[in-house]
Amino acid sequence: MAVYGVLADIHGNREALDTVLGLLQARAERLLCLGDVVGYNADPDECVERLRASRALCIAGNHDLIGLGRLDFRRCSTKAEYSLKRTRRALGRDSSAWLGALPPHLAPADGVVLVHGGVRDVQQYMVTPQHIRQNAAWLREDFPGARVCFFGHSHAQRVYQVDGDEVTELQGDGRLQLARDRIHFINPGSVDASRKREPKLAECALFDSDAWSIEFLRAPYDCAATEAKAAVFGYRISPWIDHIYTIRNRIARRA
Repeated sequence: MAVYGVLADIHGNREALDTVLGLLQARAERLLCLGDVVGYNADPDECVERLRASRALCIAGNHDLIGLGRLDFRRCSTKAEYSLKRTRRALGRDSSAWLGALPPHLAPADGVVLVHGGVRDVQQYMVTPQHIRQNAAWLREDFPGARVCFFGHSHAQRVYQVDGDEVTELQGDGRLQLARDRIHFINPGSVDASRKREPKLAECALFDSDAWSIEFLRAPYDCAATEAKAAVFGYRISPWIDHIYTIRNRIARRA
């Protein structure tokens, strides 16, 4: 039993990651990372180094796999594709090796499973009760006895409770007590907030496996520094290149 710091979707944002690590350092006994260490921002190697130094248990996200060339760009947005092409050129050898060794899922504690997107699809957005219901069925098949499934990818702090076929989104500030006889799907939110509107907040969560509770955390970070570096080092797409990518993708879909 332990208190776990849970984080996801860092996307090469060193400033946001440093903020989250500061929030969790004094309270978490172990860190769990749900993937997408690299992506939209300019510090992929630095984020890998920080996770390695913190001895975080980490799984691979779709951006990590695309950054390594193990997934293609077909399910990417234009902005994601553009930044990931830059990530592929920027990643150092040690970072690539570390990311390449990450598993697709982990079970770090009794009854707890880590995935990035869906239980069987790393690129699935679980954002509706129907998605949760289907993934709960897969969770029962693939991970018998699992009662908490942490997932990322959709960049929003959420708790879904599953009781049979009934799915309920739990609401509340502060600590949420989880029912031990139900299945819960929990998204800790995204460390990186570059895709979000103001205010830019780095997000994470604390999971107490003894009390069986979850607490969401969020804090501002130096987003101006993140954006400046991303622009200077070629991670931000210009409007006219975005237009060209959009036209190209439409032609490819029709073909």
